[in-house]
Amino acid sequence: MTPAQLSQTVLRTVRHAVADGELRVPVPERVAVKRASRPGHGDYATGVALQLARPAGLPALGVAGILRSRLAAVSGIELVEVSGPGFLNITLADGSGAALVRDILRRGTAYGHGDALAGEHIELAFPGETRAAVTADALRRVLRSQGALATIRCTGPVADPGWAGLRVSLDTGTIPGAPGADGRGDPRGPVADARARVGAAPGRLTVRPVPVRASADELLRTLGADAARWALLRPAAHDHPRLTGDEHDPLLVQRESNPLFRVRYAHARACALARNAADLGVESLPGDLGTGDGSGGPGSPGAPAGPSSARDLLAALREYPAVLDAAARHRAPDRIARHLEQLADAFFRFHDACPVLPRGDEKPGAAHRARTALAEATGTVLAGGLLLLGIDAPAHL
Repeated sequence: MTPAQLSQTVLRTVRHAVADGELRVPVPERVAVKRASRPGHGDYATGVALQLARPAGLPALGVAGILRSRLAAVSGIELVEVSGPGFLNITLADGSGAALVRDILRRGTAYGHGDALAGEHIELAFPGETRAAVTADALRRVLRSQGALATIRCTGPVADPGWAGLRVSLDTGTIPGAPGADGRGDPRGPVADARARVGAAPGRLTVRPVPVRASADELLRTLGADAARWALLRPAAHDHPRLTGDEHDPLLVQRESNPLFRVRYAHARACALARNAADLGVESLPGDLGTGDGSGGPGSPGAPAGPSSARDLLAALREYPAVLDAAARHRAPDRIARHLEQLADAFFRFHDACPVLPRGDEKPGAAHRARTALAEATGTVLAGGLLLLGIDAPAHL
C-alpha cells in the first residue's frame, strides 16, 4: 500500500465513521500521512484525529479510538496504535501477521482495550432480575475496557444475594478490582474520585434484556456460574436465552456442539501448545508461518501468511478491537461472545492445517516458532474476551 493509497484508506475510514453516526464532522478533502519518524512507531503516522477533535466535540484520543478500531480491520493494515495526544501509528501488513501477534503478546489480555470512551460516565441501572444484573455487570466491564467510567445500580427493591455467585457486584463507593477493593485491576480508585475527574454527571442507561424466570440460585445449581453467564449473555438482549435446567443442557455437554466448551477448549489447547513448545525448546517468536505442511518452509507465492486458515485466524484477531469497541458503543456484550466463537473455530482450522509443533524427528524451524506465537496470541485474546464476559478461562479442561 502506497502512502497515497493509505491516505485514501484513512479518508474512507473517516467517511464511513461519519456515515454510521460515530463522528459528526465535515469530511475533510484529504488526510495527510507521513513516514513514522521513530522506530517502533509503525510505518506511517497521521494526525487526523487531532484535526477532527474540535469539530467533532470530542477529545482527540476519543476520535483516534474510533478510527483505530475501524482501520485495524482494513485489509493491508496489520496494526494501528494511538500515541501521544492522538496520533495514529499505522503498520502495514507484510503477510506474516508478526506485528499483530507481537502486539497481542505485549498487551496481554488488555489487547483491544482503548480510550475511545474516556471521559464518559455511564450509570447502568437495571431492575431486580437476574439476567439484567449479569448483563449490566458485563457491560460495566466492556465499557471500562474502552475507557469509560461505568457503574451499575439495581433499581429493584431488594438485590438478590445469589447474584454474588454469578460474579455480579454492585457499586457501593469503590470500583470492583480497584486498589482497596481486591488490590487488582482498575487503578482509578474510588468511584467518587473518578467521578470528580470526569467532571460530569453520569449518563443513565437502563439495562432491561428479556428476563429469565430462573433465579440466580437455580442457575447456579443447574449450570454453574460460567455456563449461566454465557447462557444469559450470548443471545442478544431482545432474544430469549435457551435454558433447559437439567443435566442434558447443551451448555453442560463437553463436546463440539457446545459453543462455550469450544471457546474454552480452544483457550486450553493454546495453553497446552505453549507448554509443550517450552518442553521441546521451541521459542515463541512471531514471524513467517510457513506453508502449513509442517516443513517450516516459506509460504507459497501470493500467500505469505501460509494457508487460508492462518489468514482467517489473523483476520479474526485483527478484528477483535473493533468488536470490543462496537460492543461498548452498542451496549451489546453478545457481540463479544459471538466473536469468540468465530475466533475459536478459526483457531481449530489453523491448528488442523498448520502443525504447530515438530513431529517425530523433525527439527524445530522458524515456522514452528511463529505458529507457537500465534497460538499463544489466540489463547490470550480468548482469555481476555472471556474475562470481559465474567467467565473463567481455565488452562486445563
